[in-house]
Amino acid sequence: MTTILIIVILLIAGIAVFMKQPQFGRLPSGERQARIELSPNYKEGQFQNLSHTPALKEGVSMLRVLYEFFFNKSKRSKPRETLPSQKINLYDLDPNENVLVWFGHSSYFMQVDGKKILADPVFSGNASPVKFTTKAFAGADVYGVQDMPEIDILIITHDHWDHLDYETILKLKPKVKKVVTGLGTAEHLQTWGYDMARVEERDWNESITLGSGFTIYTTPARHFAGRTFTRNKAMWMSFVLQSPSFRIFLGGDSGYDYFFKEIGERFGPFDLAILECGQYNANWEYIHMLPEQVVAAAHDLKTKKLLPVHWAKFSLALHDWDEPIIRVTTEAEKQGMPILTPMIGEKVSLDKPQVFRKWWEGLE
Repeated sequence: MTTILIIVILLIAGIAVFMKQPQFGRLPSGERQARIELSPNYKEGQFQNLSHTPALKEGVSMLRVLYEFFFNKSKRSKPRETLPSQKINLYDLDPNENVLVWFGHSSYFMQVDGKKILADPVFSGNASPVKFTTKAFAGADVYGVQDMPEIDILIITHDHWDHLDYETILKLKPKVKKVVTGLGTAEHLQTWGYDMARVEERDWNESITLGSGFTIYTTPARHFAGRTFTRNKAMWMSFVLQSPSFRIFLGGDSGYDYFFKEIGERFGPFDLAILECGQYNANWEYIHMLPEQVVAAAHDLKTKKLLPVHWAKFSLALHDWDEPIIRVTTEAEKQGMPILTPMIGEKVSLDKPQVFRKWWEGLE
């Protein structure tokens, strides 16, 4: 009994020491925490979703989720082949070109009306504090920080490991002119040495004027946040990007909710909506949309085109790696929603129509 107790104590101590490492960031404190406590979305010691949002579906236990994750995961949760990709030189882009390049999962680069924008970059090869877990699929990591030009606006939707990557964020620091993120997330950035004069951290339903005809509006999402066992001390966001020529919706992780329609009524129609379509499961249906709900949200937003992301790089759910794109494209075709399906690294024109092949078909 004594031996078991010693092992348990050592294990707990080891975990505590491990979680003191800088990649875990830091919880808000001081003036930032005082500001957080004034938020209408901060109640009972944490940020809250607009609708009741349990982490797991009613009647589902964490024990069941863990069992299914380790023993019932699809044998095709990861591709057996190297994913096809393209690579362009982002340094040599024509400054008058309006383009988007998707890097897999939720990371993408946009050049819009001359500004270079980077969202949720994860270039370290994994989405976990433990390096040998949650590795990127083969072929999904064709771009790195060295391939990024100077970034005018870095957007971070929330602080989960598959959206806020410590290694990437550190290396990007000299290249970033401005960061836009949710209230509380900037505590991590400040801990990692970012100049807070360059960081805009906001609550939902605020606006950030960036000059040259650019404004970002902060909008809700239905999700949660946290890099440790402590949750919801920072916000999870979606954003509306208004440039002189475009209106683009940048959706972070989110379950389906009524606010998509409200955002569409207030800011739509959109030229493009970028929505998360993967890593879903019926057990956590409130915090991630099913692919069919993604198309419904796109219609609510009144968007002209849909770009589905949050797939093709990490396996964070039980489904086949290509199930999200198969289901979302099927539903989009059924509902008459124009959908963009570039392969990783492929240049997407925001000015001209393009036809994309279903590059995932035939891959194992």
